[in-house]
Amino acid sequence: MFSGIVAAVGHIIHIEPRQDGAGTTRLTVDTGGLELDDVVIGDSIACHGVCLTVIDRNATQFSVDVSPETLRCTVGLTSLGPINLEKALRLADRLGGHLVSGHVDGVGEVLKLDALGDNRLLTIRAPDHLARYIARKGSITVDGVSLTTNSIQENEFSINLIPHTLQSTTLGRLQPGQGVNLEIDLIARYCERLLSYGNAIKQPID
Repeated sequence: MFSGIVAAVGHIIHIEPRQDGAGTTRLTVDTGGLELDDVVIGDSIACHGVCLTVIDRNATQFSVDVSPETLRCTVGLTSLGPINLEKALRLADRLGGHLVSGHVDGVGEVLKLDALGDNRLLTIRAPDHLARYIARKGSITVDGVSLTTNSIQENEFSINLIPHTLQSTTLGRLQPGQGVNLEIDLIARYCERLLSYGNAIKQPID
């Protein structure tokens, strides 16, 4: 699990298709200052909101293997460049954002990034099947960043980005038409499951 509080902006510095018969791709990431002293092989790091397993590391770089399915369902992992990084939560860590699983639900499209003084107003179009889970003043993860929605109309929602977020993540570099990884709030996911399951069985509880 993660909190959606980005610890560093790293860079994908090498992409290597693996000859493993499964179509796996190996990424090598420069940490951008993210400390790896407490990271061991097998630990999880969120890369642009995608939970990936460390298979090799040194003091300033780590490598992960990415499946074809993950590459198909996400953006930001198929080219060299900056990515948001966060190590997995420990039980004693503060939950500064919201609970994030690192399992991307869909890819949204950036519509606008408008200046509001020092802030920016980011407008995103979500896939139709995700729009029902996005609520005004609710939580959503965009490229691994925990954010609060300002407004939503049908499948378009807006988010206010403060200067700290713009400086500490890749979101200030977004351009209209660009794709972003979206993960909905876990609470919305479980609420729907509870409601749909209850409607399906329609049996009283003793």
